[in-house]
Amino acid sequence: MIGETHFAAGCAKSLPDLEGPGVGRLEGLGRCPILMAVRDFLDLPRPLAFAHRGGAAHHPENSWRAFEHAVSLGYSYLETDVHASADGVLVAFHDRTLDRVTDRAGRISQLPYREVSAARIGGTDPIPLLEDLLGAWPEKRFNIDVKDKPAVRPLVEVLTRTAAWDRVCVTSFSAWRLGAVRRALPRPVCMATSPVGVGAVRLGTPRRVLAPQLRRMSVRCAQIPVSVATEAFLRRAHAAGLQVHVWTINDPKIMTGLLDLGVDGIMTDETVALREVLTARGQWHPQP
Repeated sequence: MIGETHFAAGCAKSLPDLEGPGVGRLEGLGRCPILMAVRDFLDLPRPLAFAHRGGAAHHPENSWRAFEHAVSLGYSYLETDVHASADGVLVAFHDRTLDRVTDRAGRISQLPYREVSAARIGGTDPIPLLEDLLGAWPEKRFNIDVKDKPAVRPLVEVLTRTAAWDRVCVTSFSAWRLGAVRRALPRPVCMATSPVGVGAVRLGTPRRVLAPQLRRMSVRCAQIPVSVATEAFLRRAHAAGLQVHVWTINDPKIMTGLLDLGVDGIMTDETVALREVLTARGQWHPQP
């Protein structure tokens, strides 16, 4: 359920409680800068729990229902992906094409938004706009994976309109896309390492060389697969001033092993399972 969302002066409005796939009616609510208390994306108690694609084990991935469920569980960190339509509208969606998870087909960057918006995830759920997700939950933090070059400029525009600087972390498998976002932003935001940065940590690049470079680029964390999450990697990353977040972990035993190793965050589709693991360890820090 989405309750009241408060916007900056001149844009105040209350949203009625909405349920289910019809939440797509919120389209456009994120058009004004949002008043929020978040000062730093990474300032909450660790380990951080990320709802991967909203928590894709429980509801269709990157759907309103998935994000709502994660919020209802107390998750503070919501992970999503972004693509832009041919006319520059930024949607929260993982694949370059609609084919795998919706009832329509085609590459998002080649379709006008009116066609993308008609697609339904799993045949039932509308594709959210990133701007609407930011507007729906001003107190939540969003980890945003930039999946394609056309999404760079629309992402910068969305962050500028919403002033969501301190509650987003931008990541990508492309060093070029990360650099393009960084250059286009009017002010710094938290960023994750590119694969090049991960490689530098793995190779043991000296802290005196790596740490200043990372600070200049606003790189605050390394987000890595479990195969990279070794004791040596964590030691080097922490020495360089990076948090280490591991994806996408759905097995409670692996979650426990990583937490014992000292990772700073875990991304999961199994949001209930991760909450249970953290609760049992006294490390669950829910946000109302």
